Amino acid sequence: MKKAYTFDDIALVPQFNNIPSRTEPSLQTWLSRKIQIDMPILAANMDTVISDELADILIKNGSIPIFHRFTDFETQKKWAKKYSGKAFISSGIKIEKIDDISKLLDLGALGVCIDVAHGHSNMMMKYIEELKKRHPDKEVIAGNVCTPMAYHDLVNAGADAVKVGIGPGSTCTTRIVTGFGVPQFTAIRDCAVIASKLRVPLIADGGIKNSRDVVLSLAAGASSVMIGKLFALTQESAAEKKTIDGQRMVKYRGQASEDFQKEFYGGLKEKTTAEGVNFWANENGLAQNLIDIMLGGIRSGMTYGGAKNLKELQRKSEFIEVTNSYMIESMPRPK
Repeated sequence: MKKAYTFDDIALVPQFNNIPSRTEPSLQTWLSRKIQIDMPILAANMDTVISDELADILIKNGSIPIFHRFTDFETQKKWAKKYSGKAFISSGIKIEKIDDISKLLDLGALGVCIDVAHGHSNMMMKYIEELKKRHPDKEVIAGNVCTPMAYHDLVNAGADAVKVGIGPGSTCTTRIVTGFGVPQFTAIRDCAVIASKLRVPLIADGGIKNSRDVVLSLAAGASSVMIGKLFALTQESAAEKKTIDGQRMVKYRGQASEDFQKEFYGGLKEKTTAEGVNFWANENGLAQNLIDIMLGGIRSGMTYGGAKNLKELQRKSEFIEVTNSYMIESMPRPK
């Protein structure tokens, strides 16, 4: 059996540094084959994350918003028009809905994020092929997957970027319910070996707790990193918010959770079970503050890696396996 690793199992070894300032490293990267972004961070296309307010902040910082698909068609049209040439919309893999997606692309959406829980499927590949046939000039992000073969197959079908991550998200219970899933660091690392040959960007999606995890994801070969919970807890997110005992609270939920499925579908589908949860957590300030902390951490990480850009970080990265004691030793210990 092969050994696989989560972010907490791995550390990066510092490299010789000839960069005079932490402000110098470039964070430019590729979102997809044709689209470049100025920072390697994306907000998850979830109903409790992405909002118009958050989309504006992402664009201001050089990222691109990806709107979720769990709303009415008129709202999706509004997003496609308002952010024409600046945003992606999302889609499932129902061929009968592809005409609606075509209309949104014609209204100005940059591309489509095909968003399903298990993206390595025949239906996914057929859907990608049909979309690219109809709109060869539009970019297609496809996911989620967690194996090199899956990444390879989606690229062969025409995907312009692939989302990697099954089960690492803070609201996801897929691994507990089904037994399937690859630890996120290993999933990124393995898929990145193929990504470096096929030259199609890899988006690491899920499991991010801090900037350390973002740096590890990028060093392992991701072109960008998608973050859900941390953005959901910001003031500008689309999540439901309320004040409890003087503390602002945010409701974050997985889209495979029972809470979400009851609201959107009227209940769980027959012969299925939930593969996610919902919870309330403390609101955690402004989205701009989160972005500044994350980007500052990435730039610092790049100087420890002796890297002026993300490609150099990946080329020079040296990983070591660590024990549980490493994370304890790494934390502040005021007492």
